[in-house]
Parts: sequence; structure tokens; C-alpha cells
Amino acid sequence: MTAISAPRDKYNAVWIIFFILGLGTLLPWNFFMTATLYFTNRLKDPPVFSNLTVNGTNNATESKPSLLALKFNNVMTLCAMVPLLIFTCLNSFIHQRIPQKLRISGSLTVILVVFMLTAVLVKVEMDPVPFFTFTMVKIVFINSFGAILQSSLFGLAGILPASYTTPIMSGQGLAGTFAAFSMICALASGSKLQDSAFGYFITACVVIAMAIMSYFILPKMEFFQYYMESNGSSPSADEENKMDLLKKENSPEKRPVVNLDEDETSSGSSVFNIFKQIWVMALSVCFIFTVTIGIFPAVTADVKSSIAGGGEWNTYFIPVSCFLLFNVMDWAGRSLTALWMWPGKDSLWLPILVGLRIIFFPLFMLCNVHPRHYLPVPFEHDAWYIIFMILFSFSNGYLASLCMCYGPKKVPSHQAETAGAIMAFFLSLGLALGAAISFALRDMV
Repeated sequence: MTAISAPRDKYNAVWIIFFILGLGTLLPWNFFMTATLYFTNRLKDPPVFSNLTVNGTNNATESKPSLLALKFNNVMTLCAMVPLLIFTCLNSFIHQRIPQKLRISGSLTVILVVFMLTAVLVKVEMDPVPFFTFTMVKIVFINSFGAILQSSLFGLAGILPASYTTPIMSGQGLAGTFAAFSMICALASGSKLQDSAFGYFITACVVIAMAIMSYFILPKMEFFQYYMESNGSSPSADEENKMDLLKKENSPEKRPVVNLDEDETSSGSSVFNIFKQIWVMALSVCFIFTVTIGIFPAVTADVKSSIAGGGEWNTYFIPVSCFLLFNVMDWAGRSLTALWMWPGKDSLWLPILVGLRIIFFPLFMLCNVHPRHYLPVPFEHDAWYIIFMILFSFSNGYLASLCMCYGPKKVPSHQAETAGAIMAFFLSLGLALGAAISFALRDMV
């Protein structure tokens, strides 16, 4: 059988589709986090939100936050990270048993339904306890299916050339940037929390719908079809294998490929064997996100401006210098790997650079964090904080994207999807570990 050269990705259509899918993976969750002020205000007893504005002006009444409001962020983090970790782990083992199309399109559909329901409930008044409970159930659903979606996408991208993991990472970076920019626009406009939240959730619904349409277009791309057939796991063939292998109408030349994959899967292609080949990349991406989530935003969001003096900059300091700057530079780092990939996948420099990121723990803890109890403040000026944030966020995006690109390329092509799923699991593990140690790091300041 003669080898056929890979077709071109015409108009970068496949690259753009993976970018939209990456955007759809994280934009819903980023908008959910951005709307925490809306959620905590609805948890006041009695719930007062109709006359409140984003920047805190024009308050009809001012009531103290309830216990539910005070605990909202902690419980939200717990309800997000635990399902994310569990379902990413499950997907590493079950992705060969559940059709790829069902995993990706099904997850996107569930997330779309949850956000449509969330948008509708913005206009419906509820008592604090039912509202809190229902919100946490929605967070569990979003992150459970989001974990399956993210893991499946990285597995799918692992079958394509290494550069096609970059648009997923870049799309996820843009999701955070878009959410942070929306938050700043809401602050500047003084719009009501209710109206802002409704806009957040409707925007998320539109992006998810775009991602669903993009995914259904993907199998029609010649470039995508070539790599799926080379790997022996095109979405249509995958579904046919699960339902009725005897009804396949593929050419005789393609049948041995599928059988070979099944034999490979049942014998030597275990998850553990694949992990042994990619463990450096897997542990590296885990460590990257442990450091990032350990300090951001638990510590970084509590830094106070030393030069604002109660002016406008005091209001915008954290939205701009923390959230917007982090997401913009993280996006820049993720996107750079589309043009330049250094160090190489076998270079010792990559784990060394990853390990050096631990220095950001003391650097941010020694900034002007308030309240504080133990540590001095040698980096009080705002400029120090901004410099650290640029280096911190850019290194997060660039190094994480490198690891996610390289991981699936360290194994044979027929194991790339499983390798991508394992990498996604260790990314989620890093998020969970970072969330766990963030409480201790904040208490040490």
C-alpha cells in the first residue's frame, strides 16, 4: 500500500475549529467565576440584587453577607475541582469504550443546557439556601462534563501534528482574557449585577453553540480525515466498532488497521505503559498548575495598590493587574508555541524551567498582600507585583502548552489519544493540588 502525503489544512480551518473548541471548553467556567459577585449578592438574607450595581453604587439597601455568601468561593472551588479530577481520571480509562463523538458533543450539549438554565434563573427570585444548593449542583455538572470534554479534546489533538494542541491551549487562554475584560467593562459601565450576569451567561451559551457547530464540521475536513484514518480511529469508524463491527463497509485495506488497534488496546497498550513514556511531561504540567492555582488568585487577588491613594486605580487595580494581565500574558504564552517551541521534548531545560516556577510562591507572598500577619513586605510598590505577574502568567501559558503538545508525541501515533487524556488528567490534578495548598499559602502570609 503506497503512502499518501498529508493534505494541507486549507485556510487553517482545522486549527481554527480547535481554537473555538478550546474557547468553548473554558469560557463557560470563566464567566461563572466572573459572576461570583452576582451569586454572593443573591445569597444575602433577604436576597437583594435588583438595585445593586457592579461597582457598588446606587445601593437601595446594604445587608451583611450571609454565611452562605462568605463560604461561596471555597465551596465553589471544592465543587469544581473534585469532579474535574475524578471525571478526567475516568476519561483516561473509558475513552476507548465510549465513542469520541458522544463524549465531545454530549458534554458540550449538557454544558449548554446548564448555562441556558442559569441565564433563565437570573430573572427568577429564589431563597438563599435553594439557590446556593442549585448553583453548586450546576457547578458539579459543568466541571464533570467539562473534564470529559477537555480530556477528549486533548486526546483528539494528540492524533494530529503537535502544533494542533496549541489552538486548544490558546483558545482556553482567550477565554480567561475575554471574561476578565468583560468584568472590567461591567465595572466601568456601572450596569446592574442582574443585567451583567444575564449577559455573561447568554454570551457563554452563544460560544458553546459555536463550539458544537464547529465540532460537527470537523469530520468533513480532508486534513482531519487523513490523520483519523492514519490512526485507525475516525469518529464514524469508532461508533461503528462499538455498535456493529460486521456492518462496516470500509475497504479491505482499512480493516486490518482497526483490528490492529483493538489487539493493541487489549494487550500491551495499557494506560500505565503509556504513562511510563510521558511521565516527565505529565508531572511537569501537573507541577505548573499546582504552582499557578496555589498562588492565583488566593494570594494575588488580595494584593493592595500602594500608589492608588483611594482613587480610581484602587477599584481597577486587581481586575486589571491581576485578572486581565494574567489572562492576557497566559494567552500570549500559550499562543507563542504556534511559532516557536523551545526547549525540545527531550531537553532537560523543560523540567528545570518548570521547577524554577516555585520561586513565585515567595515573590507574591512578599508583595503588599492584605490582611497579613507574619511576613514583611519588601515588594510593596505596584510595579513589582506587575512584573512578577507578567513573568508568572507568561511562563504558565508557554510551559504548559509545550508540555501538552509534547506529551502525545512521545508515544506511537495509535497511543496518542490515550496519552492526551493522561496529560489532561495530570493538568486537572495540578489544578486540584493547587486549590488544596492555596489555603495554607494564604494563611502563611
